[in-house]
Amino acid sequence: MNINELPKQFKGKSFLKLLDFSAEEIEEMLNVSAALKAEKKRGVPHQMFKGKTIALLFEKTSTRTRCAFEVAAYDLGMNTVYLDPSGSQMGKKESIEDTAKVLGRTFDGIEYRGYGQENVDILAKCSGVPVWNGLTNEFHPTQVLADLLTVKEHFGSLKGKTLVFMGDARFNMGNSLMVGCSKMGMNFVACSNPKYFPGKELTDVCKDICKTSGGSVKFCSDAFEATKNADVIYTDVWVSMGEPAEAWKERIEDLLPYRVTKEIMNNAGENAIFMHCLPSFHDLNTSIGREIYEKFGLDCMEVTDEVFTSKQSVVFDEAENRMHTIKAVMALTL
Repeated sequence: MNINELPKQFKGKSFLKLLDFSAEEIEEMLNVSAALKAEKKRGVPHQMFKGKTIALLFEKTSTRTRCAFEVAAYDLGMNTVYLDPSGSQMGKKESIEDTAKVLGRTFDGIEYRGYGQENVDILAKCSGVPVWNGLTNEFHPTQVLADLLTVKEHFGSLKGKTLVFMGDARFNMGNSLMVGCSKMGMNFVACSNPKYFPGKELTDVCKDICKTSGGSVKFCSDAFEATKNADVIYTDVWVSMGEPAEAWKERIEDLLPYRVTKEIMNNAGENAIFMHCLPSFHDLNTSIGREIYEKFGLDCMEVTDEVFTSKQSVVFDEAENRMHTIKAVMALTL
């Protein structure tokens, strides 16, 4: 694949949330992702952007997001500059607006991973270069694009598939999966304690999208009713980065009935797949996992190790696809 083969309608745009794109545009991103992935597997170089340099602005650290952006950039021939929470004065000694203008004069594109969605919106508005959302409190579009590619690879298509998100669906992953499923004509089910359902405003927007796409949005508090014959069972950690440790007790009490177990996967059916955006607390091989075990006696949290390591689990396919979809987004927008 070369620059001349890429669709032109994305050039110069930012990738802030999936709500900004049509189903046809998302499908185009997935097609380019698959093409670039196939080239990488065959060892075909696609260094289309030699001489370009991008900034990776991380207010929240991450293994997958940083590695995916850096390797994708290198594959495209670009240089990267990583700015961790101590590597920038943004929001401290310098406003986000001023930081955006400085970075826009220096870099060809900016990745942002941090807090409020308004931060990435300001970067996009003021920098003059494409900005890519690596995660905010409200949305995680690069993750969900990778999730959609993984589902499509496994089932051959997206439309009509049912994805059940189990756990805390109020924030970036629940929001973005609901948007992605609605856009692509999939059935999204949030399965949890009702206080962990997505907000009404975004839910109403997604239900309107479903009127055209043929998808659906539903909420359910019965784990076995929600997961019956589902195609995808999806979960995430119960306490997100930046939340206080005190939140664990309440979340465990509220969300333990929504842990993904072998019984849940059996209820969905043998063709169902398990997905998780990672990292996952499925065993005691992390310091936080051991700490939770000592305090609450749990040897796993949002998913059992039996499910996480099973043949139905595609979590590492999903993690790899972060790189391929991020590569496609950068290539299309640059």
